Amino acid sequence: MIDIAIPLDNEEEFIKIAEKLGYEELLFLYDFDEYMAKQRHNNAPNPKIKIKYGLLATEKNIQKISSKFRNETIFLVIKSSTQNREIIEKSQVNLIFALEETTKRDFMHQRGSGLDHITAKLASEHNIIVGFSLNSVLNSENKHIILGRMMQNIMLCRKYKVKTIIASFAQSPSQMRSPYDIMSLLETLGMHHKEAKDSLKIN
Repeated sequence: MIDIAIPLDNEEEFIKIAEKLGYEELLFLYDFDEYMAKQRHNNAPNPKIKIKYGLLATEKNIQKISSKFRNETIFLVIKSSTQNREIIEKSQVNLIFALEETTKRDFMHQRGSGLDHITAKLASEHNIIVGFSLNSVLNSENKHIILGRMMQNIMLCRKYKVKTIIASFAQSPSQMRSPYDIMSLLETLGMHHKEAKDSLKIN
């Protein structure tokens, strides 16, 4: 089981909490400069937790990064934005997360969940993982809206066979939660048990 975090020079704290919570792996996300530095000094401080590194792009630099690493193997991640369709179609992103934080308003028969039939189908075709962010729920003043949007996106991902993952995407270790609590949340939102279990893995 894996969690994904965006550390602020607090990696060791994340590792300690991850071990206590029962995680086997941590994926740390960094911006371009930090990512390059970590690749040069890739020393995992705790052998009990497998550490992986991912590059956290923005909508402004995603195409440039995709071009730069076109012939290299990296794990490229981006947070949802207003450019989701273009990013899914044209970049080499591996994972897009927090689609539920979109500023679109919900409609009577459909939620503005950041994902629709077209983008879900494109994500499936391009093997892009859709990430559900626990941080989106914890930091929202309207948790019921975020959870409702997650429910809709779960159904879309199931329909179009899109790989999903749920993680804390935390900047502070205090935002992490037990993987078993997370599985329970996903099942409450409509995932089958196997879907929820598979959503705690990258592969």
